Formats: sequence, C-alpha cells, structure tokens
Amino acid sequence: SFCLAQQWRVQVKTDGDSPQPPECKRTLVIYGSKGKSDELLLSAPNPGHMCFLPRAMDEFIVETGDVGDVYKIRVSCDDVPGFEGWHLKSFHLEELHTKQELNFDCNCWLALNGEDKELVKEFPAVNEGQKTLPVYKYLVSVHTGDRWGAETFANVYINLYGRRGDTGVRKLQTSLAGGRRFQRNKVDSFLVEAVSLSHLQKVVIGHDGEGYGAGMYLKMVTVKESQDSDTEWVFPLWNWLDTHLGLCETVCEIGTVGRRLTSSPKQPEIDRKSSGVWIMDITGSNLSKEEDPLCLSFIFYGNLSHKKLPIQVTGNTIQIKDELADIGSISKVQVSGPQSELKQPWHLDLLHLKHTGTKEEMYLAFDCWFNPNEDKCVELPALYADQEPLPVVEYAIHLHTGDLKRADATGEAYLCIRGERSDSGKRWLNSRNSLITFAQGQVDVFKIKAVHLGKLKQVLVGFKSLKKDEWFLEKIVVKEAFYPFSAHAFVYNDWINKRSRKEFIEVAIPLKETSVAPLLTKNVDTKSRGRWQTWIHCTQLPDDDPDIEIVVFGRKGKSPAQKVQNLNDNPFLLTVGDIGDLTKVSFVLSGPCLRRGIKLHKLHLKDLDTKQELGFHMEAQYLFGEDGSETVTELAVVEPDKPPLREVIYSISVHTGTLPASGTDADVFLTIFGEQGDSCKRRLRQSSFERGQVCVSEVRAVDLGQLHKVLVEHHNVGFGAGWYLDQIVIHESGKTDGQYAFLCQQWLDSGVGDGQMERMLK
Repeated sequence: SFCLAQQWRVQVKTDGDSPQPPECKRTLVIYGSKGKSDELLLSAPNPGHMCFLPRAMDEFIVETGDVGDVYKIRVSCDDVPGFEGWHLKSFHLEELHTKQELNFDCNCWLALNGEDKELVKEFPAVNEGQKTLPVYKYLVSVHTGDRWGAETFANVYINLYGRRGDTGVRKLQTSLAGGRRFQRNKVDSFLVEAVSLSHLQKVVIGHDGEGYGAGMYLKMVTVKESQDSDTEWVFPLWNWLDTHLGLCETVCEIGTVGRRLTSSPKQPEIDRKSSGVWIMDITGSNLSKEEDPLCLSFIFYGNLSHKKLPIQVTGNTIQIKDELADIGSISKVQVSGPQSELKQPWHLDLLHLKHTGTKEEMYLAFDCWFNPNEDKCVELPALYADQEPLPVVEYAIHLHTGDLKRADATGEAYLCIRGERSDSGKRWLNSRNSLITFAQGQVDVFKIKAVHLGKLKQVLVGFKSLKKDEWFLEKIVVKEAFYPFSAHAFVYNDWINKRSRKEFIEVAIPLKETSVAPLLTKNVDTKSRGRWQTWIHCTQLPDDDPDIEIVVFGRKGKSPAQKVQNLNDNPFLLTVGDIGDLTKVSFVLSGPCLRRGIKLHKLHLKDLDTKQELGFHMEAQYLFGEDGSETVTELAVVEPDKPPLREVIYSISVHTGTLPASGTDADVFLTIFGEQGDSCKRRLRQSSFERGQVCVSEVRAVDLGQLHKVLVEHHNVGFGAGWYLDQIVIHESGKTDGQYAFLCQQWLDSGVGDGQMERMLK
C-alpha cells in the first residue's frame, strides 16, 4: 500500500465573535518546495462533535505526501445557506515525525458579506531568519470579446499559476467595473488575494454554462500584482469557451505571452519615433564554461520591414543594443536556431525590451527549450499598453503528395507561410540529422505556431534531395485552429525537382481559395421540446402590476401568448411548442397604456432539454417605449456570431375614403404579416381618421422580411362608428424604394354591408 510521507497535527483557533457555525465544508491545502497536498477536509473526528465554535480550539490529524519546505497554506469554506462567516484566529501545524512546527497568525474573516467578500484565504509561513512571502491582491481582468453572443450569464472561475504554486480555483464574484458581469466588449476586474506566485506562467479559466450559446467569447485575461502596479501579465485567447463552439470546451489553459506596461509612456510632443535605441536583455538557463557560444537569430518584425540580429549566447543573461530604426513599430519577435552545434538543451526564459527614447517597454515570455539536432522557430507578439496583442495561432499544414508513379520523394524540406501581416519564418519539416519521406498519394500533417499572419497569401516550399528524387506536390491546405476556422488551399500540381545535389529548390505557391468551417462544430444531441426557462429583470415598474403577455417567434411559427409571471429576475417556464429556431420575442401590453416605459436590464432564455442559451441586445432598452406610449416591444434573438434580425421602423400611411361619413374616431389596430412572422397587434397612434385624409403612423418591429398581408380592425359599435378604408401603404422608414400597398375600399362597420369590423388585406 502507498505510504504517505507526512502526518500533521493541525490546530485551529476560532475567535470569540465568530457566529455559531452551520454544517459547512472547510478545507486546507499545504504548499511546499516539492509540491502541494490534496484538499484536506477539516471535519469532526466523531459524529455529533461540533467544530469551529466561538473561542474553540479544534485539532485534526491529516496526511500528505512529502511536500518539502512549507511556504504557504490555503484555507477555504463552502458557501452554504445561513453561513454568516468564520472569524479565524490562527493555524498551528506540527509534522509528527520531524516535529517541525509552523504557526500562522490569521486573524481574519472568511465571509461573503464582509469587506473582502472572500471564502478563501492564503497565509505565508513565518520562519525565523527567513523572509516571509508577501500576500498580493492580484487584479485579474477578464476581457470579453466584441462578437454577437459573446456575453455569458454563467459563473466564471479562474486559477492563476506561477513559478511558486497556484491560487487554487477562485470564483470571480465581485466585478470592480460594476454592472452585469461578462457582457459583450466589457472588461471586468476582480481582486484575487494570494501569497506571491513569483513569475506568472499560465491561467486556467472556465465557467459552468453547459449549452450552445451559454458560453463566452474571451479575448484575453490580464493580471496585475496590485491595483497600482505599472505592468501586467497578458494571457490572450481570442476564442469561444462554449460546449458547441470554437474549442468546444468550457475550460481552457492559457499560457502567458509576457508582461506589458499598463499605460503608454507619456510621449514628447515631437514624434513617437523619437531617436534612441532598444536595449534588449535576454535571460535563459546557464551554459557551462566549456561549451561554445550558442548562436541564435532574433528577427524583429515591424509595420515597415524586419531586421535580423544574430546573437551569441554565452551565459544566462546577455544585453544587446540596436536602433531597429527602419522597421517601424515592432509587431512581433521571432527567435530561430540554434545555428551552431549544441551539446545540451538551452532554455530561453524572457526577452526584455526597453527603448531609451520613447520609454516603451515590454517583457516577452518565450519560455522554450532549444534542443540539439533541432531547428526551432518561435515567435511572440509585441505587447503595447494601448493595443490588443495579436494572438499566437496554431496552423495545421496538410501536404498532399500526388497519386502518380514515382511521385514520392525523400529529402530535406522547409515551409514558410506568408500573410498580409508578416511571414512565419522558415519552418523545417525534418530534424537536423534525418530526412523526411513524402509518400505517393499520402497527406502529411505538420503543425506550427505563429503570431497571427492575417490573410494568407502564399506558401514557400523548399526541398532538396541527395538521391535526386522528384516530388510531385499536388497541393498544400493550411487550416487555422483559430476562430473562425478557415482552410486555405494552395494548389501546385507539379513536380518539384532539381538535378543539383547542393542547392534547395524553392517554389512559391499562391493562395487558390479559402473556405470557412461552419460555426457549429458539434451537433446538438438532445431534441428540444420547446420548454424554455426565462429570466426577465426590469426596473422603473408602475405601482400596480401591468398585464404583460409574451409571444415567442421561431422559423416555423409562433407560440401562443403567455402571461409574464414576474419582472424581478425569478425564472419561470415558457412553453413555445415546435416552432423551429427562435428568432424574436414580443412583449404585448394587454391593459391601458403606461405613463412611462419599463427599463429592461435582462432577458435570458435557456432550453431545459438542449441547455441552449439565448441572449438579447440590451442597450438603452425600454418595454413599450421610453414614454410608455407603445403596446408592443420586440427583441431579436442573439445567437453566437450570427447577426440578429435588425430592428426596423415601418412607416404606415392609412388612406380613409371620400364617401360621406367615411371617417371614424375609433381605436384602429393593425397586424403586419411578413416572411419572418408578424408584428403582433398594434394600436395606431391617431385620435381620429377623417374623411379623405392620409394619417401616417410609425411601428417599431424586428425585420419581418417581405410583407404579405395586414389585418386591420376596430372595435367600436353603434351608429356612426363605422369607417370606410381606401388603402394602407407601408414602407420601411429611411428607404425610398419598396412600398407595399394593401387595397381595401370597403366599410368596417357593424351596420353596413357584411357587418365585418376587421379586414385581412393582401
């Protein structure tokens, strides 16, 4: 059986003003130089025993693997109903074999209603003669992208990892930005308190939304060591976290590309390109004295050109200076090599760039190994305070060798992909001491990582065969593992051959075509039964509850009208039936008009079967108009990355006939039908329709497409209430073409002709 290396006696003191504890899970994690323990449950040794009472000291025995020298502990408790908080006084740890003792003077609250609003706390170990590690309040900023459906209502969690441990999984609860969290094109910042992690290396971020559209489009995460820190770590993603989109995952790990300044240095008025030099500090692992210097190429790409600097690495830090004058503003840095024999692997940690003139500064975290017998090429984007960093993208390269006799070939080969932004540099397909074989009729796949190249333009292929092989290259397909997943075809259909043994032959193949993969990369397995959980949150409500109904439209029909059960964000069920993909939601006011509009903050729908979630555009949204004069408000469904149906204002001209007594002062109602549903019944805002007059009204609705028919009606009965309608003409406001005329030329009168008071006009 596996023997645990360490046994600890844990003594926990609770302060006197701590409230009576409910049953709630409390855990401890111990971090040391060799690793960390599992989550250790602090539970009563025997049933019925109450732990963590005010002024109590509780003792637990826990077992861990060999964690080495302890440098911190993390304490957390679960959020359970009725939990008012825990005033933790101190922790005392004693390792039972070595008798090593550790004291943690905590004296803090774990509570959601206190000033920290935290149920997780970390404490550094205090040892005599050793510096105690600082505790930081990391400022974690989540940048939600600017795409349709980018927002999420799910709970978002993060774990920060550094050279010294991690923070554990933390729920991002209280955004310093205020307002609803994780909305489209918003940056939300959160404080995460933890013992210093040293250099940050990666974050793991995820959420608990489980259906199509329940996720988020995450641009990047940035992390500062404190709110007033002048640099921040950058973790770019530029992808979906959604079960059915992009990566089809709701959790992902993002490595850092480095650190940038949090604000641009103040520029002298003259010119941003002020004279000066870039000072570059390169740090990496040690090289032994006996070894030859390591030769690497650093290539600096700018918006005007690029410059290659050969660099000899002799130790673990090197400093070079160069003006990099003609390349313009740096966009990326590429490192390739080694150009010399290497006896043992060398690790490149960081490139620190600082300009003596503009004071611009960035830290690029390459964090990669250069190995003997391997030609490596790595690159990172430049990191400026006021610019979003370009993403590093994986390109999958599919080489198709022709299915012809003797089409296969063995030799050395490299590729270079050129895009509108820059090129990928030479990427070798074979390692130094070995050759590569392209077999007849085969497809070989290679993956390279590069800073996003923009639109791809051409691929360069270099090939050299000592055996004078001729290679028939049919085509190269480059697939971007970056949303929106394009595939680019470069067609060659020719022989690559060269009689000379020494030289490479290089061919440039232009782009033939680009295709985009469909957005939904995963089919929805469960079938929807048309049951949607619905949340509506409004403010500025009238004193008495207004009578509001909701109608849901889909591509195959519409739901019956159902009563809105509440407007205060409590979920209720809508049953819409089999109406196809939902396109819009209409709110219909059944009672009298309101004195002012109801402010709408949230409308959110979730399918109980497929777990699909739908969002709606909420900017400056009122139900029934800001002044409350409308009877219907429509909202288009927002699905991830599909533009929603647009909002349209229809201009409606009502022509009353010229016969005697043609006019009416009745309330007139109109429903417009189009290929994308109907407008619901609208009251036209006119007090009377006089004989021979044309009355113009406006109706705001979600685009109905081609209009087919209108239903016009009024409800006044009795003598003189009738109305002779000549025609109704409708056009989209702001458009000069595309008028629809609906002829009537009949009475709507209970006492004339057929006695009908409603007419369907085609």
